[in-house]
Amino acid sequence: MDKARWGVVSTANIGLEKVIPGIQRSRLGRVSAIASRNLEKAKAAAADLGIERAYGSYEELLNDPEIEFIYNPLPNDQHVDVTLAAARAGKHVLCEKPIGLNADDAARLSALPDDIRMMEAFMVRFHPQWLRCREILQSGKIGKPTAIQVAFSYFNNDSNNIRNHPEKGGGALLDIGCYAIVAGRFFFEAEPKRVIALIDRDPDFETDRLTSGLLDFGKGRQLAFTVSTQAALYQRVQILGTDGRLEIEIPFNASQGAVSRLFLYDGSVLDGSDAKTEVVPEADQYAEQADAFVEAVKKGQASPYGLDDAMTNMRIIDALFRSAERDSWQEP
Repeated sequence: MDKARWGVVSTANIGLEKVIPGIQRSRLGRVSAIASRNLEKAKAAAADLGIERAYGSYEELLNDPEIEFIYNPLPNDQHVDVTLAAARAGKHVLCEKPIGLNADDAARLSALPDDIRMMEAFMVRFHPQWLRCREILQSGKIGKPTAIQVAFSYFNNDSNNIRNHPEKGGGALLDIGCYAIVAGRFFFEAEPKRVIALIDRDPDFETDRLTSGLLDFGKGRQLAFTVSTQAALYQRVQILGTDGRLEIEIPFNASQGAVSRLFLYDGSVLDGSDAKTEVVPEADQYAEQADAFVEAVKKGQASPYGLDDAMTNMRIIDALFRSAERDSWQEP
């Protein structure tokens, strides 16, 4: 299979530091062009990352006939518009999460041409550690999975950072809470029936800086999560079963090209001495994500996670925001 030619809209840090290097290391693709509204920034990024062409506008990139795939890491409020523009230019699109500001915003993507594929960039679903965890759960090693607990936090009180701008889609739930939701859906292999949330907002930024949620998946399965943009750097996923416990050490920001560790507990003691460590081989989740998307498109298959999946996640996020406002359980 010939290597797919990718174009990247913007010089966002997630692209420069994570996704572009991942695509450059992938089996099936390479980044051929990058665009910025500042041509000098695009040229600098292209020189640093070995990219052939640099453009001073997104339109120039989208009109490049050699580009087949677009990676869209723009601020959240631009995800839908630029994804639609790329699709209308005949490009398949990998769009950063969240797919939109809310479900109504994301629903505009139903206008995508039938022959164009899009995927929301939850790279974690392609990391071997997540795939191995699901294998362990399916094997019954920890019995019936009943509860998933997710903690994810970092500290950012920079007023200039877009994650602290509500009009840009900033805040904890849209930025990192979406990962917790994906974890519940991925590991339970189900969708939540109802949700409830508690939110604390920054008095200056008005973004949610501390959000906790409880998602009821039915059949005795619950996801509980806490995410924060103003707390100590931390992340963990714990999966409790009737016969044991499974823990992912670094579930979301696993180092590219490094091994990962899972911990399996039989639940016989409280001090953790029952832990069995499983080392997952070196992997780059961004490269794995790119390859899975390209392979599906080249084979004429549906995206591994298409618009319906992205819309489901968005509706769950909306329901959590409604729950906090109304102080009640909400259905997605």
